[in-house]
Amino acid sequence: MRLPILLLALGLLIFSCAPKEPIPFKDGLDSYPILKRVLDSTDIYQVQILFTRIDRNEHMNPMMETFSFNLDDERYFYPASTVKLPVAILALEWLEEQNVDNLNMDTPMLTDSVRPSQRPAYVDNSSQDSLPNIAHYIKKILLVSDNDAYNRLYELLGQDYINQKLAEKGLKQTVINHRLSYPANEIENRFFNPIRFVDKSGETILEIPERETKTIYSNSERPIIGKAYYSGDSLIEKGMEFTYKNKFALSDLHGVIQRIIFPHSFLENERFQLNEEHRNFILKYMSMLPGESNFPKYDGPDYYDSYSKFFKFGTDKSPIPDRFRIFNKTGWAYGHLIDGSYFVDYENGVEFFVSAIIYTNKNQTLNDDTYETEEIGLPFFAELGDYLYQIELKRKKMLKPDWGELKLDY
Repeated sequence: MRLPILLLALGLLIFSCAPKEPIPFKDGLDSYPILKRVLDSTDIYQVQILFTRIDRNEHMNPMMETFSFNLDDERYFYPASTVKLPVAILALEWLEEQNVDNLNMDTPMLTDSVRPSQRPAYVDNSSQDSLPNIAHYIKKILLVSDNDAYNRLYELLGQDYINQKLAEKGLKQTVINHRLSYPANEIENRFFNPIRFVDKSGETILEIPERETKTIYSNSERPIIGKAYYSGDSLIEKGMEFTYKNKFALSDLHGVIQRIIFPHSFLENERFQLNEEHRNFILKYMSMLPGESNFPKYDGPDYYDSYSKFFKFGTDKSPIPDRFRIFNKTGWAYGHLIDGSYFVDYENGVEFFVSAIIYTNKNQTLNDDTYETEEIGLPFFAELGDYLYQIELKRKKMLKPDWGELKLDY
């Protein structure tokens, strides 16, 4: 029996993420002035968009059709915090590979330091027991995009594991090669701290020595962004080079979101190899709002519902209605804003994927804190999210989704 027929017989549907048609931007754009402005000025804003429409078959399996706007995975943009999502997922995949008694995502993880460029981590006062662990780092990454939490998982996995695993899954337009908001050069970023996992009595369960990546993971095209940048207080009158910076093409970001939401829509070797507990953990904290978390606790006006939910709600700090859930990861740096999302309205049966990147840096100077984030960036995401939501809200579907494990308790 041929593979596609066999998959259909099993009730599984495998679809390519590759977009076949442009996004159907048609009537109604006059009601979305910033979206229209950005779509009409692609050279200025370097916008790229992927949108996946979803229908369900009689088995409730997703049938996906992907559309694009101005997509170019060869054109470099700085992915900022979006790289944290695949690293968080891979930390759990790594954990399942270890097969060590009493080692789990809640086991205390103590990071040591053996080089001047390394920093230890023995405590985490935001956790329930004041000890760091994989689960708590992932929570902080997905809830508020914590940089230190990402750095600790990057140090655990190392560049070889991260980049090779993603390439094996077909995510080949990605390079992850550095810590975030951390004073380490490209050489120091190839060294990874020694780490110990210990039990409640302090006995070592697993000890990992310092490691070094010999392979140089870099952007061979040596991308340059902007016309000037600040280094400390000094203005450098040339563009900033991103050869040794992370890369995460929009198709790969979109693909990571799709793989964790609908793993069975991909071939076995393209999926993240997570058990049900670990996958549900990722789904829960991808979609949880900061105020819903107890450990870590995020209080106060700084952590509003849309803190890291750009689509549809990015310009509104009021509570997001309960019927909506957004499983996503955002990024925000050097004038780039990125969001990769699975957007859901449980009440009205709406679901779709949307990922986008926009560059808002009119003066082409990096690190000057003068970006059009509030004027252009966030309104673009809010209007794009609402535009696509309204299309899907009005579109007739044969079957309303049965959300199953995607309707979580928070």
